[in-house]
Amino acid sequence: MKKMTISLIVNGQEYDLVIQVNRTLTQVLRENLRLTGTKQGCAVGDCGSCTVLLNGLPVNSCLVLAVEADGQEITTIEGLADGEKLHPLQQAFVDIGAIQCGFCSPGMLLTSKALLDKNPAPTEREIREAISGNLCRCTGYQKIVEAIASVKADG
Repeated sequence: MKKMTISLIVNGQEYDLVIQVNRTLTQVLRENLRLTGTKQGCAVGDCGSCTVLLNGLPVNSCLVLAVEADGQEITTIEGLADGEKLHPLQQAFVDIGAIQCGFCSPGMLLTSKALLDKNPAPTEREIREAISGNLCRCTGYQKIVEAIASVKADG
């Protein structure tokens, strides 16, 4: 299999990697960089558990070849907190009980961050539309929506 050298900027840190050209961004993040917060769910772009931010936009990393991300900025769930201090979205998810099993949470949080970065005061409908590509089997979504809404309300 052909290999290629790529450079990724992940959570503010640059990585130079030699990878097989058919590897997905999910695989490289989890296996090469050991950033296991990005979850591998369906592997076909339906569940959103592998969502990361690519240049600030949410993408299903299982559908992005790592070589396509060469030179790009990537934010994973590990890059959301500021050291030990949780991001306000993470804290809201904890406080409101929007996390149960936690499998969908990284993708849900990053999708929510992208929404609030673009629209700091979304309506409930806009929140629900933004997270519609992220599946959760535990919470029923209401607490997730409430957590996102609380952050936008708090500023």
